[in-house]
Amino acid sequence: MSWFEALILGLVQGLTEFLPVSSSGHLAIGKALFGIETADLSFEVVVHAATVLATIVVFWKDILKLLQDLFKFKMNDGTKYILMILVSMIPVFIVGMFFKDYVEDIFGSGLLVVGCCLVVTAALLYLSETLSARRAAREAETGAAAGKDMSFKSALWMGLAQSIAVLPGLSRSGSTIATGLLCGVKREEVTRFSFLMVLVPILGEAFLDVVGGDFAASSVGGLQLAVGFIAAFISGLFACKVMIAMVKKARLRWFALYCVLVGLACIISTLV
Repeated sequence: MSWFEALILGLVQGLTEFLPVSSSGHLAIGKALFGIETADLSFEVVVHAATVLATIVVFWKDILKLLQDLFKFKMNDGTKYILMILVSMIPVFIVGMFFKDYVEDIFGSGLLVVGCCLVVTAALLYLSETLSARRAAREAETGAAAGKDMSFKSALWMGLAQSIAVLPGLSRSGSTIATGLLCGVKREEVTRFSFLMVLVPILGEAFLDVVGGDFAASSVGGLQLAVGFIAAFISGLFACKVMIAMVKKARLRWFALYCVLVGLACIISTLV
């Protein structure tokens, strides 16, 4: 992998991490286009960590408020929110502890899996957008409150969606946001929770790779990792703010159409 390829892949990661189009799937597509083959996931971990940093920058006020509530050492809204994040981490923790090798094997399985998962992502986005729009119309007719607040049940469902979204092509943000909308959670709440719930798992994975020596044994050079990190961070800042605005305006169907087209292109490319 050259520094230019790392730059392009970093930009792709940053733009697609927050948009519901699967960053892992697009990284796999980018690697296929460039003919890049790596035996480890060090580059993926680094660029994911970069987008986590972008999330922290965008939501720093929310994170600071949660930490302040936590250190009051009593149950309050912030403490409850942190507990919901911990609940959402249970499924992905199980996957990371017991199925990591299987996940790494799937990442090397080619574009057929990516294409199929992108189509599944499209179906999730379309279904959640359609059903949430119908629910909003009913709430408007009856004068009911628009959507629900986050709950432990919704957090667990979103956590399950996140654990399944380790598959390349199945969008993490798309799956968690779609699941939250299907649970009836408010659009602003579900977007915020979707971005905050991923912070600890990704930072934890990066930490384990560092202490485990995986980066030292990586087939990707330090310059490439640094370039990819910076590119993913800068593009991630932009994409995070765009995604927040897009969810508020209920425009997920356009992303569903995009995922279908790219997914079918990946499937066709492997069959022809």
